[in-house]
Amino acid sequence: MASFSLGLSLSRKKNVLRNAAVERKNLLTVCRLSVKTLIDRSCFETIDDSAPEFVNFASILEQVLSHRLKGQITWFGYESPRSFWDYIRVACSKVSHSCICSIENMENVSSSRAKGRAWIRVALMEKRLSEYIIAALRDYKTTRRFYDDGAIVLGEEANMLAGMLLGLNAIDFSFCLKGEGLDGNYPAVIDYTPYLKFTQSSDSISSDEEELRTLGSSGSESSTPENIGPPFIMDENSWYNKCKRVEQKYRLALEQKCYLEELVRLREAHFSESVSQNKLLLQRIEDIELNHKLEKEQLEYIIVELQDQLTVLKNNDLRARQELTNHLTNQWPSPGDVEFNAVALDTLRYQKHSERWDEKRFHSLGPLSADASLSQISFDPGQSQDGNGKQGGSHLSEGKEDTPSLLGLCGSLTSVASYKSLTSLKSSEYLASPTTDMTSPGLTPSWT
Repeated sequence: MASFSLGLSLSRKKNVLRNAAVERKNLLTVCRLSVKTLIDRSCFETIDDSAPEFVNFASILEQVLSHRLKGQITWFGYESPRSFWDYIRVACSKVSHSCICSIENMENVSSSRAKGRAWIRVALMEKRLSEYIIAALRDYKTTRRFYDDGAIVLGEEANMLAGMLLGLNAIDFSFCLKGEGLDGNYPAVIDYTPYLKFTQSSDSISSDEEELRTLGSSGSESSTPENIGPPFIMDENSWYNKCKRVEQKYRLALEQKCYLEELVRLREAHFSESVSQNKLLLQRIEDIELNHKLEKEQLEYIIVELQDQLTVLKNNDLRARQELTNHLTNQWPSPGDVEFNAVALDTLRYQKHSERWDEKRFHSLGPLSADASLSQISFDPGQSQDGNGKQGGSHLSEGKEDTPSLLGLCGSLTSVASYKSLTSLKSSEYLASPTTDMTSPGLTPSWT
């Protein structure tokens, strides 16, 4: 039972594959025949919307591009039918100077199927139908996204289709994009009757003649050789048809030759124009490189000059700093000079004070005390000297008052405050000269 079901499934699969292959083959064959009929018809008149050959070709091409086209998944998860225009609109969007945007913006065409039919007509009038198909087939990811496996556009037959449509570029089409042919409410139907005419071969005709002769000789006696006329007439018609087909092929080949020559001429013109543009671009690149080199050299020269100026400014700044430091240093006297001036000033003030004190004491003492002191000094010189020194020192220590000259010695002679006090004292009436003879302030004055 299992083997029977397996064999049944295999046979069904083979039938499905065969049906798909037959369907692709039929569509491609009919498409090729429709292209040939269009080319034959174009030799006698212009192809427009009313030509049955074009109507049939448009239906066939629509069926080919819609073969195994995936449906569109709606929001509810259902699959709705889709037109081939959705695929063409995405796959051919990168074609230069394409008519996709123009068809998308058409006011009288609203449905997707009608836009696809308008695109076929516009592409035929532009003589770029094969170019659009080739560009769409190159976008393999988009093609896989829109079509199921087994589609014509996914197989090797797609290249054959593009080659078939290339011959239509030699035909001048004239269509009206507002006619009834753009109605997208009805699907396209292919008419197979123009391609189902049977043409009898010469061998078949001869065999029919032999059969008729045999039937005529074995039948009634009234049969004469004159009754064998129609086969010869059929033979003449067959030769006439063959000559007509050869003539049509010759015309088609001639038209294709003219088209290819025109195409080659245009390609040569484009090539020469591209060569001239390439030369201009190369010249422009050389000029840009030369300008870049000159600008680079100028910038290097400017950088070197700026570096030199920066070095000069640094040296000037360093020199100015040194001069400012020397100026500030020379503005202040050295600590030795400050100490010397302070000692001289204190000594002078001490001498002045001692003279005043001696004068007051001299006026207050009488002559007796002066004689007594002289006699005492003469009696004991060493003792009197020591005693007088001690007594004078004690009197000095007892009678000395706090004078401003001692305030300068409380701080450092090198400090700013002491220096300021010294400068204020220098301006007073007690300023001493460094060359004046001075005695040590620690020595006791002599009482001579």
